Formats: sequence, C-alpha cells, structure tokens
Amino acid sequence: MPLRCPFLSPPPPQRGQLALVLLLFLPMVQRPAPPLPPTVAEAAAVTIARPTLVAATGPYGITPERRALLNTIRFAEGTWIGGSQEGYRVLYGGDRFGDLSRHPDIVVRRRYASAAAGAYQFLPTTWDRAAGELKLRDFRPASQDQAALHLVQARGALQSFDRQGLTAEVLARLAPEWASLPTLDGVSQYGQPVKDRGELQRFYQRELDRLRRLTRA
Repeated sequence: MPLRCPFLSPPPPQRGQLALVLLLFLPMVQRPAPPLPPTVAEAAAVTIARPTLVAATGPYGITPERRALLNTIRFAEGTWIGGSQEGYRVLYGGDRFGDLSRHPDIVVRRRYASAAAGAYQFLPTTWDRAAGELKLRDFRPASQDQAALHLVQARGALQSFDRQGLTAEVLARLAPEWASLPTLDGVSQYGQPVKDRGELQRFYQRELDRLRRLTRA
C-alpha cells in the first residue's frame, strides 16, 4: 500500500472554501457598455435629417410658424421651387445667380426692370439697409431669412403674426414690402400680379402642419 505524503496531497477543502471556488468558475454577467457619444459625422447627419428651426445667425429665432411665414412669402414671390435652396439664387424674372457672398445687384428687364434677387426678392437698397442694421456679411440663405424677418418687423407685423398667425391684417401690413401680397382690398400695393389671400393662408397652414410634424419626429 503506497504511502500518502502530507506535503503532496492538500487537505480536502472546507465547505466555505468550496463555495468560493465554484463562484470563481461561474460565467460573469456582462452589462452592456454605455453608448458612445456620436461622432462628428453622425451628429452632422442628424442635423441634416432634421431641419433646424432656430436661426443660425442674427437676432430672429425661427419657429415653425415663422418658417411657414417665410415659405409663404417665397411662394407668393415665385421663389418657392418646391422648397429647394435654389429659391435663394433667383433673380427677378426667374434666372439664377451663383455668388452668395453678396447681393448680385443685376438689373433684369422683363415686364418691368428690377434688380430684385434672392428668396424674398430683395432690391439692392433694401438689402443694404437690412444687412447693415443686422451686420450680415453674406447673401446666404440664413442671412436672407434674417433680413426678411427684419422687414416683417419693420412693417410692424411680426408681433401681430406671432400672436394671431397669418391674418388678412398681417398680409396687408406686408403688402407694401412684397408686391405679390394682397392689401385688405385683395390687390397689390403696386398694381402688380398678386396672390389670392385664401390661397396664401392655405399654403401657410399646410407648411405649418408639415413643419410641426418635423419638429415632433
């Protein structure tokens, strides 16, 4: 019968030690790692997918209501073009210009002679005054939006619009600024072609509904 050496054979484990050994061999439960912050590219993709409704530059915040108003002015002025950015490059008469670093100041002779340009068909003198007061440095879309809201404010219509929406009175206040908008009599302030008030209000409401859905998405 072989001899058992006490130095080579460890004593049997006690109950507490055995439990500890078994716990060490149990599979560890892994908690999911916390999500990583989005990369710059991912953040940019979210920004592109969800339109910004706050002004990038300038003092005027752009709510869904104000964006719908701006879009309605573009619709009246013939620069809506399906809501694309091309509307910000439109000359009077429908041709396009390329440089958005400044107002193009190009006189076009069609039915009338005009140097109006951009989404809101700014005349050069009107643009220069608004851009100077707002310290705008280019003619890019965000700057044009700010200048248009500045004109709405200058006509005393912005607060009324914010409270009551696109009423006949708001349109009439803006008629001296944009010839395509109707006075209370339903005609242009300058005897030019004018959009029907009901058509403008329906367009405004559709745009407002669309923009509100976007902000909730």
